[in-house]
Formats: sequence, structure tokens, C-alpha cells
Amino acid sequence: MPTTQNIIGFLLLSMVIILVPGPSVLFAIGRALVLGTRAALISVFGNALGVGLQILVVSLGLGVLIQQSPDLFFFIKVVGALMIGYLGLKAIWQRKKLDAGNTSVSPSGKKVLSESIVVGITNAKTLVFFIAALPSFVDPLSGNPSSQMLVLGALFLIIGVTSDSVYAIAAGKARHWLGGSEKRLANFRGIGGLALTL
Repeated sequence: MPTTQNIIGFLLLSMVIILVPGPSVLFAIGRALVLGTRAALISVFGNALGVGLQILVVSLGLGVLIQQSPDLFFFIKVVGALMIGYLGLKAIWQRKKLDAGNTSVSPSGKKVLSESIVVGITNAKTLVFFIAALPSFVDPLSGNPSSQMLVLGALFLIIGVTSDSVYAIAAGKARHWLGGSEKRLANFRGIGGLALTL
């Protein structure tokens, strides 16, 4: 178990990283604007699963391998950027087709979840953070380093899911409010798609 001092330090650093909007926040907001609150919350959960896999990889020592292989890290970054870009462009192209009565265009919960897991796994911001920060908050005298990193990673996920869910729900409410005007909603969906590509 990490020391109390290390937990507090890691929590403070995590809050700074999480509260500065990055790919996860923009992804949650974009999905809420394009697909609604339910899909956005599924996206938050899927993204957390992907980020959880990053935590597991780093905790098991594979983060060092990624850090020492610029090609592998570059590949992860490119796949993540391409996936988010694809989802953003798809949202822009389909913005007028996604009305409340047209469920044929809306992806299934499983598809939303699987896309979100890929986005989480390939989130370069969190991967760099975990590789740099997790080992720094491990106390060799406090037990197994991998276990300590997993505990710290779980705390990061709790904060991240809470924060991303708040953003997703707020964006979903904004989408619902705009639902009175199909043109406004289509434009807002386009903005959501654009947010995904940034």
C-alpha cells in the first residue's frame, strides 16, 4: 500500500491532470453532443477501461518498454489520434441524420463501448503521465511496487470517471436543451464532432 503522503501527492497531481481538459474530456463532451448522455456515459466507462489497461501495463513494468521504444509510443499516439479523428469526422458527416427518431445511424452500446476502450488505450496524455508519475509515488519499503501503482491508478480512475461523467452529463443537458430546434441540434452535433477532432 502506498504511504499516505504519496497518496495525497498523487491525488493532487492527478486532479491537476484530470481537471485540465484533454482527450478524455473532449471525447466525453463530443459523444454527449453527438449521441446523447447515455452514449457519453458509456464512452466514459469504456475510456476508463482503456486507461485501466494502461495502468495495468505500466504497473507490470511494461511502461518502461514503451518508454524505451519511441516507435511503439509513436504508433500508440497515431492510432489514438486517428481513432478520435475518425469518430469526430463521422459525427460531423452524420450530424443531420442523428435525430431522436432515427436510431439506424446511432451506434449500439457495444460499438460505443469498444470505440471508447480504443480511445482510452491510445490516450497518449495518460500514458505519459502514468509512465512518469506512477513510479515516482512508489515507496519501495511499503510493499510490492506493482500493487502500489495499481492502487494509485485506481484512485486516478475514480477521479477521472467522476470528472468525465460530470462533463458528459452537462454536455448531454445542453444537447437536450437544443433539441427544440433540429437545425441548432445539427449544428451543435457538428461542434461535438469538431471537439473530437481537436
